Amino acid sequence: MWRGFWLLLMLASTGVTAAQKIRYCDYPVYPPISWSDGKQVRGLAPSVVKKLFGQLGYEVEIVELDNWNRCVLDAVEGLVDVVLAYRTAEREQDLVFSTVPVLREEVAVFINRRHPVKIDHLEDLAHYRGGFLFGESYGETFDRFVDQHQNIERVSDSQQNFGKLIRGRIDFVVSERRTGQMRVDTLPGTQDIVALAESFGVDYLRAAVSRRSPLARRMADIDAQLQHMVDSGEVERLLHESEVTYRDMLAQPADRP
Repeated sequence: MWRGFWLLLMLASTGVTAAQKIRYCDYPVYPPISWSDGKQVRGLAPSVVKKLFGQLGYEVEIVELDNWNRCVLDAVEGLVDVVLAYRTAEREQDLVFSTVPVLREEVAVFINRRHPVKIDHLEDLAHYRGGFLFGESYGETFDRFVDQHQNIERVSDSQQNFGKLIRGRIDFVVSERRTGQMRVDTLPGTQDIVALAESFGVDYLRAAVSRRSPLARRMADIDAQLQHMVDSGEVERLLHESEVTYRDMLAQPADRP
């Protein structure tokens, strides 16, 4: 007890204070952006968040949920401070987005070559059954199209989506190109799954801060630090490290120590 008391006095006398803790929410099913090794959340997103806010003097607590929509809702309600997400008009009512993006991402459509479809334009998707994840958004144009046609089956895991595509239960899967290709490269039975060359949209992953969080007053600092991380190549380095680590994890025996 006395040891802890004297430690507090020493910290106070030297002007050193404990880092303020913030909460970051992730739904880790998007390798190499975010994924779980069964023990912790890994990938580009949590790495960027920890480094970004660590440089600003915060300790980051990672909250892992089983649904992306719940992460966004928790940020809206102020139960968590930050998520990484695409910016939409609806989300901007409750979240403040960094002007500096973490990553540019392409919306890609994956199909099964054994079940040919003719998809050249966004409107062509209306003729087929597709797969999304719960809570996903791919920009206002794409989201509006999906809402109008109601031809999308939503699941909670992208591995489940690609499994349905392999078995021919759906005709296409919409995914961020990098994440979707990682699934195709690492899941069994995907030899006939390919991404269409045409991109169906481009969006940017950004730091999204709850308007109820004290972090909302520090957006200028957040943008400045993010810009430094992008310009220095740190974000690109973290992305490469995540890709290598994920592939290495899958290549190791399941019973490794």
